[in-house]
Amino acid sequence: MQNNTEESNGFINKLSILAQRNDPIDHGLYAKYDVKRGLRYADGRGVLVGLTRIGDVVGYEVQDGKKVAVPGKLIYRGYSVEDIVRDIESRHEFGFEQCAYLLLFGDLPTRGQLDEFKSFLGELRTLPPNFTEDMIMKAPSCDIMNKIARGVLASYSYDPDPENRDVANILRQCIELISRFSTLAAYGYQAKRRYYDGKSMYIHNPVPELSTAENFLRLIRSDRSYTQSEAEILDLALILHAEHGGGNNSSLTVHVVSSADTDTYSAIAAAVGSLKGRRHGGANIRVMEMMDDIKANVHDWSNENEIAEYLRKIARKEAFDHTGLIYGQGHAVYTISDPRATLLRDKAGELAKEKGCEEEFNLYRSIEMLAPKILEEFHGSEKKICTNVDFYSGFVYTMLNIPRELFTPLFAIARISGWSAHRIEEIVAGGRIYRPAYKNVSTERAYVPMEERVEQEGMPAASPSDAVTTAGPSD
Repeated sequence: MQNNTEESNGFINKLSILAQRNDPIDHGLYAKYDVKRGLRYADGRGVLVGLTRIGDVVGYEVQDGKKVAVPGKLIYRGYSVEDIVRDIESRHEFGFEQCAYLLLFGDLPTRGQLDEFKSFLGELRTLPPNFTEDMIMKAPSCDIMNKIARGVLASYSYDPDPENRDVANILRQCIELISRFSTLAAYGYQAKRRYYDGKSMYIHNPVPELSTAENFLRLIRSDRSYTQSEAEILDLALILHAEHGGGNNSSLTVHVVSSADTDTYSAIAAAVGSLKGRRHGGANIRVMEMMDDIKANVHDWSNENEIAEYLRKIARKEAFDHTGLIYGQGHAVYTISDPRATLLRDKAGELAKEKGCEEEFNLYRSIEMLAPKILEEFHGSEKKICTNVDFYSGFVYTMLNIPRELFTPLFAIARISGWSAHRIEEIVAGGRIYRPAYKNVSTERAYVPMEERVEQEGMPAASPSDAVTTAGPSD
């Protein structure tokens, strides 16, 4: 068995060399053919590929053909997220469910509408019969995002009408997913604890009367307990991550896949795969890894000069992961400020006092003030750099004693509401499959008969033992 695996790996490694030699493209060709890499213009503006009524992300204005930085704004269905949060906090309520309603239906709910919607969500949080045992416990995953994606696809098999593309049916499917994402993530985490970490597994039932934030904290903790302030700040994080316009990678994925006229579960599972990426939803984990490194190497957290010098080392690629990136800084759209970071930072300060983490919070604040200036000093870019929401979200989750493997799943628990709205919008208003162009830059070649082919220079010749061997079941 071991020899077969070694031979197979050796053969795959040789094929990998071939594949990598064949695919590189001269960067100059992108400029020659005016390719908008990443669907962005050279100045960072996104290429306009669609229209939406769901959300808007504002970080600059275009005046006389030039980008002008403005304070960041996040808009849900025409309403500023800051106004939404301010109203929710003044009422001491949980607001994620209200945001989900707003994103799906386009209007703020009345008290009666909200109560009915919350009750409906609460009734759906429990997974279908045998789903937990058959789809989560029997095939645990070391990565919770992969487990969520599998849970989404498995939900197809439990749906009595999975292929129906009527808006009413799609809405039903989306609401069920919004309600169940927190349960999928929590149970996936518990299975991971048991089978990968060798720890005890706790499977608690969701409580219909509780909010999404409350239920999630209840499901991941052995004693099912949490404080009001813990649930409130997690609810805020869910609100701030619920939607971010149609151009972010995972929401665009929903539009692209939905435009092919596929089912809801396939479209949402694709979005989960996108969000898992370290350049998208996985960014806050990189922030925490960087902060671990900074805390280990900066001896006096109150000394701004020492902090600044270490940040310069990171920018010079002399420290941390040697990429030159200071994680949690900068954004594709926001310039002067990220409103999500500002709102979360203020609540993080309150939670830090409660948890005895004020010294660490002050370190975050110092980095927030110093890092943009240091990056501007190193790169000389005219683009203003601000701290983004990833910088504080991981810190908040850590104070809540939420394991890092659940940071990106929390993002998904929030963003499923935005994805659902974009799924419905594409079905109702899209009407055309996405089909952008790719320029082929290879040359046409004359076909070479088998007997005239030779090994590529520099490639080791294949031997009989290089053949891939598939091991069957052991005796």
